[in-house]
Amino acid sequence: MPRIDANKLDLEEHVLNTNKVNKTHKGGRTLSWSVLVAVGDRKGRVGTGLGKARAIPDAVRKAVERAKKNMMEVPLAGTSIPHEVQASAGAAKVMLKPAAPGCGVVAGGSVRHILELAGIRDVLAKSLGSANPVNCAWATIRCLKSLKRADEVARLRGKTVAEMVPWLIRLREEEAPPMAVEEELEEPLEDAE
Repeated sequence: MPRIDANKLDLEEHVLNTNKVNKTHKGGRTLSWSVLVAVGDRKGRVGTGLGKARAIPDAVRKAVERAKKNMMEVPLAGTSIPHEVQASAGAAKVMLKPAAPGCGVVAGGSVRHILELAGIRDVLAKSLGSANPVNCAWATIRCLKSLKRADEVARLRGKTVAEMVPWLIRLREEEAPPMAVEEELEEPLEDAE
């Protein structure tokens, strides 16, 4: 997958989790902060990163830099995901299911914020294992990485998209503007010039 240039995108950042961590040295304990951040443009691109530093602002900056390096493209089917998917990270297991338009994002914790920043507006999600926000975030990213578009699967199987998912063809036809409306819009613009 080609790397996404995050500098050209209008990204939103969200701090998912902050964690105080200690490291014990000979002279005593050293306190630092571990911060999990998600970034996304709400148009199908999202990334997460973990940063650690002595102060929270430095940890957030490091996490944002890592999240921008880990940006990925999410295949969308309208306002939802193309198919059901499940992934795990550590003891956390996340399941995502497509939902009907208008359903909203039915998820909690770090899963919800990642899905919203990815631009997914209708999805059902369930955290089946541990509720650790860091592992739930990694499991959600693994779910999004394992999503496939219908045209990719159809090409691999040697079929057409209409044979694979007829409902997706109908959805795309409903979203596309009618040609007559486009022609009417173009005529007044030409007259004005």
